[in-house]
Amino acid sequence: MEKDCTFCNILNGEIPTKLLFENETLIVFRDINPIAPTHLLVVPKKHIRSINDLTVDDNRIVSEIITTARDMAQKMGIAKSGYKLFFNVEKGGGQVIFHLHLHLVGGWK
Repeated sequence: MEKDCTFCNILNGEIPTKLLFENETLIVFRDINPIAPTHLLVVPKKHIRSINDLTVDDNRIVSEIITTARDMAQKMGIAKSGYKLFFNVEKGGGQVIFHLHLHLVGGWK
């Protein structure tokens, strides 16, 4: 955990948020600045700075992030209508919080 990391602070309970899902590897919660009717963040508990910092040991985490996003899309009722999954990578790619996270967005009519 990084003490200056917003997502680590959420994981530590220092920043309150309503979790929609949690297991031993991940948490899921709503983005505070949504760009879609449904905008969730899927965040690993392990602090990984960005996609660029992944190692082969993190393959299981990345797979679980994606399958959890799929499951959350189903739970939120947007799986059939469609959704987007994306990672922002580094500042030039739009990453603002430097803790790996996947955006799940959808719910447009």
